Amino acid sequence: MDKNTITGLVLIAILLVGFSFLSRPSQEQLEAQQHYYDSIAQVQQREAELQAKKEAALANEKEERMATDSTALFFNAYKGTNTQVAIQNNLVELVVDTKGGRIASATLKEYNGQDKETPVTLFSGEDASMNFLFYNKKETIQTGDCYFTPVNQTDSTVTMRLAADSASYIDFTYAMHPDTYLVDFTIQAVNMDGKLASSKTSVDIEWMQRARQIEKGYTYENRLSELTYKIEGDDTDYLSASKDDAKDVPERLDWIAFKNQFFSCVFLADDCFENTKLASKMEAQGSGYIKDYSAEMSTSFDPTGQNATKMYFYFGPNHYKTLTALDKGRDEKWELNNLVYLGWPLIRWVNKWFTINIFDWLSGWGLSMGMVLLFMTLIVKAVVFPATWKTYMSSARMRVLKPKIDVINQKYPKQEDAMKKQQEIMGLYSQYGVSPMGGCLPMLIQFPILMALFMFVPSAIELRQQSFLWADDLSTYDAFINFPFHIPFLGSHLSLFCVLMTVTNILNTKYMMQQQDTGANPQMAAMKWMSYLMPIMFLFILNDYPSGLNYYYFLSTLISVATMLILRKTTNEEALLAQLEANKKDPKKMKKSGFAARLEAMQKQQEQMMKERQNRR
Repeated sequence: MDKNTITGLVLIAILLVGFSFLSRPSQEQLEAQQHYYDSIAQVQQREAELQAKKEAALANEKEERMATDSTALFFNAYKGTNTQVAIQNNLVELVVDTKGGRIASATLKEYNGQDKETPVTLFSGEDASMNFLFYNKKETIQTGDCYFTPVNQTDSTVTMRLAADSASYIDFTYAMHPDTYLVDFTIQAVNMDGKLASSKTSVDIEWMQRARQIEKGYTYENRLSELTYKIEGDDTDYLSASKDDAKDVPERLDWIAFKNQFFSCVFLADDCFENTKLASKMEAQGSGYIKDYSAEMSTSFDPTGQNATKMYFYFGPNHYKTLTALDKGRDEKWELNNLVYLGWPLIRWVNKWFTINIFDWLSGWGLSMGMVLLFMTLIVKAVVFPATWKTYMSSARMRVLKPKIDVINQKYPKQEDAMKKQQEIMGLYSQYGVSPMGGCLPMLIQFPILMALFMFVPSAIELRQQSFLWADDLSTYDAFINFPFHIPFLGSHLSLFCVLMTVTNILNTKYMMQQQDTGANPQMAAMKWMSYLMPIMFLFILNDYPSGLNYYYFLSTLISVATMLILRKTTNEEALLAQLEANKKDPKKMKKSGFAARLEAMQKQQEQMMKERQNRR
């Protein structure tokens, strides 16, 4: 940088500082501006308070109107006191409210919250609501406004009864079974002929829930929390996890799931859901919530009471084999295991049949999850080693032929001779039976296996709250250093496993670049710097990712570097070149690759075309 450039930059800096100083507002302007913002905040607060009072007044008015309307079908059910009934099995504890007859709280006994002491509560209080709408000619009966009476209660079952009179009622029955997160839920009308519209053979349902932030890392939990649904006879689909989203679904649905990273609340119907409207809204970081979910749908209902409406709830972990087991014995599969994200179809297949089974086998040894991931990485690297070796040998053959390629490059230094140079290089490869693309196919073969574990680790609930070395939870980031401020693109912490992964990738890049002579080629020099830039970008991208994932990425890269060093030390390049020369002299020994044969055919075709052009002249 010369003197004039430095002077120019200094003058620009002085101008910017001076402009900032002169254009800053005065104290009076700042006070006026603050007063303006305070006024806006006060107006917004007053509007919010008025809206809340208006909604409360409307609700009170509605309750009073229903309580005084003696002709209403469930007149006596519109007044009462909300009490709670608890049912449980050895896995889940549920609380059912008498108002609305709905499940008001779900707690998982075998999983703890962020404090690692209190069991995980998926929702409670005002976090969730569920309203069923029944109809007759006079009115719409909304169960959310009615008080139910608990009957036939045991430790694991309860029937919530909405009574029109002593002989006519609608029963909501919840039944839990041992060793399962599935809850049976049935709705049945008893002696309601003439009281409910006989032409209306469906019940409308309104279901809402604010999904709590259960894990430490908001960013990654938010990324894997999404409203998911299963289309009857088809695959699963979902609303966007990164923005507010809503959708009207015309197809019949087997189930709808309000999903967190590791846990889900799923509503299933034997006779499917129809006329479904779904919505998912983002919750602000720091609010204690991830998403605000809502679903409106309908399912079959027999107002005569001859047939019960059968549905189910699933309140439990997104554990692949736990969810898969729920399909056993069923003619039509629910495929709830799709709630566990395992990657694209091919990668999901590898995870389903290989990764999960090996992971469970290693976990059965009683090892720490850090050691399980280490052995998993070693096994994966061993499986893909033949492809790795073939890729390396292809690059080694290219490397020992590089001096001959350099001679051709010097022979044709001009740009207009690029075609001739390329033809001669292709001919050289053909003579030695070397394919420039020989390492690509093995790389493509090993890619799904390497990516499978990368996709599996963030969804593995087994890593949740499992500590290893300095990381107290492999399912979320390891905040080795916490900053008292927020760094753009990085956050307010630094993950040590992410730093190790970054450093290892930089060393790997440096080693790979040393194997390639970029020379004075500006394009190759640019590619070299891009190769160094990518690991640094990963530091910012993966800093919020689970420490188990960064640990696997670090191990995988470290093993790759060690493998390449060992292969380089054990490969005699002089002997390899001598073998290529011998094969060239004896065509019977030379195994020509398909790519080399195609190169030779293309070369002959180009030569033929050039001869035809010369003859025309």
